[in-house]
Amino acid sequence: MVVGRIGRPHGVRGLATVEVRTDDPDDRFAPGNVLITDPPKRGPLTVVDKRWHSGTLLLQVAAPTGDVYGTREDVDALRNTLLLVPVADLPEIDEPDSYYDHQLVGLSARLADGSVVGEVTAVRHEAQDLLVLRRTDGGEALVPFVSAIVPTVDLAGGFVLLDPPEGLLEL
Repeated sequence: MVVGRIGRPHGVRGLATVEVRTDDPDDRFAPGNVLITDPPKRGPLTVVDKRWHSGTLLLQVAAPTGDVYGTREDVDALRNTLLLVPVADLPEIDEPDSYYDHQLVGLSARLADGSVVGEVTAVRHEAQDLLVLRRTDGGEALVPFVSAIVPTVDLAGGFVLLDPPEGLLEL
C-alpha cells in the first residue's frame, strides 16, 4: 500500500519532500520505520529523521546498508520513489465509507441498471480523489470518488455502483 512518494530535495543536507498518501503520517514516517520502495531496487529505506516545514513533510532516509542519504544529489536520485507498507500492517478502518486504495482496485464498476462499464484499476489522489476505470469498451475513464457519483461501494459483492452525470464516462 502506497503511503507516500518522494519528491524534490529540500536544502542541501539530504532532506526529501514527501507527497503524503496516508491518514497517519506521524506514525507511518516515524524515525526507525522501514519502508518498502517502488522501484524495489531503491530500498527498503529506513526513516532517520522526520519534520514538517510549511505543511510539507520532510524526511531523511537511510539505505539498506545503513548509509544515510545525506546530500541533495543523493535525495534527487530517489525522486518519484513510492513508499509502501505491507497490507498486513494496515490497521482496520473504523470510519464508514472509507477504504484503502487496494480494496477498491479490481472492483467492477456498474450502473444502476446493472450494466458493467469497467473495472477500477487505480485510485488517484489529486485535488479530488478519482477512480481510474478500464472501460469494457476500451479506454480509460476518471470518475470523481464522491458519494453523489459513487453512491455504493460493495466490497463483499465486488463492485462499485456509479451514478455519473451525463457525459462523464465519455470524456
